[in-house]
Amino acid sequence: MPKKSKSKFEKLEKQVAKFNEEEIEIPDKLPAIAMRSNVVVYPNTVMPFYVGREKSLYALEEAMENYNQLLFVVSQKDPVIENPKEKDLYKIGTVVRIMQIGKLPDGTFKVLVEGLVRAKRKKSLEKRFFKFELEILKKRYQRTKRLIALMRVVRDEMQKYVQFSRKIPTEALMFLEDMEDPDVFADLAASICPGTLEEKQELLETLHPAERLEKILALISKETELLEIEHQLDQKVKQRIEKSQKEYFLREKLRVIREELGGEEDAEIKELREKIEKGDYPDYVKEKAVFELNRFEKMSPYSPEANVIRNYLDWILNLPWNDETEDNLDIKNARKVLNKEHYGLDEAKERILEFLAVRKLSTSQKAPILCFVGPPGVGKTSLGRSIANALGRKFLRMSLGGLRDEAEIRGHRRTYVGALPGRIIQLIRKAGVKNPVILLDEVDKMGISFQGDPASALLEVLDPEQNKDFVDLYLELPFDLSDVLFVTTANTLYNIPIALKDRMEIIEIPSYTNVEKFYIAKDYIIPKVLSELGNAKSKIRFRKEAIKKVISDYTLEAGVRELERKVRTIVRKAALELVESKNSIIITNKKVEEFLGAPRIKNEDKLQEPTVGVATGLAWTPYGGSTLFVETILYPGKGNLLITGQLGDVMKESAKLALSLTRKICGNSFSEKFSQNDIHVHVPEGAVPKDGPSAGVTLVTSLVSAVKETPVDNNIAMTGEITLRGRILPVGGIKEKVLAAYRKGIKKIILPKQNESDIKKVPEYILEEIELVFVENIEEVLEVALSGENK
Repeated sequence: MPKKSKSKFEKLEKQVAKFNEEEIEIPDKLPAIAMRSNVVVYPNTVMPFYVGREKSLYALEEAMENYNQLLFVVSQKDPVIENPKEKDLYKIGTVVRIMQIGKLPDGTFKVLVEGLVRAKRKKSLEKRFFKFELEILKKRYQRTKRLIALMRVVRDEMQKYVQFSRKIPTEALMFLEDMEDPDVFADLAASICPGTLEEKQELLETLHPAERLEKILALISKETELLEIEHQLDQKVKQRIEKSQKEYFLREKLRVIREELGGEEDAEIKELREKIEKGDYPDYVKEKAVFELNRFEKMSPYSPEANVIRNYLDWILNLPWNDETEDNLDIKNARKVLNKEHYGLDEAKERILEFLAVRKLSTSQKAPILCFVGPPGVGKTSLGRSIANALGRKFLRMSLGGLRDEAEIRGHRRTYVGALPGRIIQLIRKAGVKNPVILLDEVDKMGISFQGDPASALLEVLDPEQNKDFVDLYLELPFDLSDVLFVTTANTLYNIPIALKDRMEIIEIPSYTNVEKFYIAKDYIIPKVLSELGNAKSKIRFRKEAIKKVISDYTLEAGVRELERKVRTIVRKAALELVESKNSIIITNKKVEEFLGAPRIKNEDKLQEPTVGVATGLAWTPYGGSTLFVETILYPGKGNLLITGQLGDVMKESAKLALSLTRKICGNSFSEKFSQNDIHVHVPEGAVPKDGPSAGVTLVTSLVSAVKETPVDNNIAMTGEITLRGRILPVGGIKEKVLAAYRKGIKKIILPKQNESDIKKVPEYILEEIELVFVENIEEVLEVALSGENK
């Protein structure tokens, strides 16, 4: 601001006090100041504020020199704006009279003003600073009984507010006590009333005192209610602190009195000490428990560490360090239990019976770590429960799917808040014995994160040589897990770390054949589902052909979960029909279609006739075996190879290898065909990812067929890895692949010679209906697979 203006302000500062207080006529044009603090000046109130912006100083100077100390103050809509425009201001403000001006050290001015009357800005008259043409706002009203009652209610509510509020002194009420003018009373109450800038501006814009008092009452009541709740919370906290201090003082006093009278122990400590002395614990556990109990006795019961020690003692004194159940070693009973609850699964059952036989001869035999690997729904988890039933042991299950925190296995150290032992120790405590059967489900689906690798933590748990002294980080004491029979389950082996896999005995549980599914449905699933109907179970019967239809036309899975769901659907619909008709229901093929709709399995079984360039391959998936077609066509081009069908890297390499081997097999007589055509190899069901080397034989057969234009026998399926020399290497999943071919109605299968021993796992009735051809090189494959004159 110019020096000249500053000197004028110094003079004006001295002249302010000389103005008399006689009533001044308010002009219709006044300079204005934009208020950017969360303050609204009301008529009939005195309010200080600070002026520092250049525009505001010019307006202040104009008011002092030319407008008899009168000024128009109006609030900004957004206090953050440094240089507001006319659109940034509210329409309604207050005409004030300047009572005092004081200059501060930082160059700003402190101005004390008295609110006179509400006014509405109409037109801007100046560019250097705000100056508006004004419309004075006055509201005529009558002093009614309702208005007087409102004043009383607001006065009472204001007293409550001042009582609870720590921001407003009680002296503020003195102005309201003797005020009889409703308009002045409402303005004074509004100046004390809490609220946002928008709420305060709304009070300023409300002209009738009755309406203003109603809004003030709503704001004050709301704020008083909140302050009252805060006060009650403060009182509760204060009472609790006082109670805690009082209890601490009394307990300390009682402890000293007991020491003086002979050192009588606290009842809880006495109970813990007796439990340690009488309990069947190893010596190192007793020693640790006594040490922790002595620490606990010396601590204040309100110390955080005391609660940690109390929980720790609770854990170590309630673990079954020496308690165990006696094994039922009756081989006949075990065989009966296993056969009653599961059909098939001969290898898994035989291994359990072997364990029982050895355990019967020698009690020093360590429990094996079994890992059941197979597709979903084949009975891996339920087989673990059957093992517990056969042995007469308690059964517990822990799901490892998605587990990423190592502490879930090893536990947390006691230094962490809310620390607990790992899930293994928690399950042992829940069982109450040290030799339960613990099923670790989905061991192939654990993850790794910044919290550690739980698969590595399992290495100690699942090693018979190490788990005798398993140390949980919370207990910090060795616990013997060697008597626990751990059973793990997995869908695939390749996701399990090698070190962990090496500690387990792998037992593969293959997918079920349709015949096995039939007996499982007839002897296990249907009786179980019908038993849930109570006495009505005898009124619903399944025909054999109906069961077979459900299996063949409505389910396509390795296990029997979907089969059970379909059976339950049929039984539910039959139950509804039974309730309505009250007649016995026999489930036939017609009823199956009526209840389940049209058959769902509509996959192409096999090629209807020999086709050029199309060979049938066999694949293994985690959900069982399946067939796939490899299609090859040639079209004019430059000898490029195009591969589609969402194939993985290994399968793409097999296709390239197959093309090179095909060139060699076809010889020079077909060289022009390779150079003048592009080759497109496609594996249908393009949305399904496919990978692995076992399609090598199928790829070569399809390529040779397309190049030589010789059809491939549609009754033949094949599998095997191919080498660049044309040798056939063995592959996995032979049983699942043979079952898949059998389901599709294929009569002949080409298999690697080295997989001949795997055929022992295939049921005899399937081998009687399928011809198996074992080959060692690609020439033998083509001799069998290609039909026609030009092989």
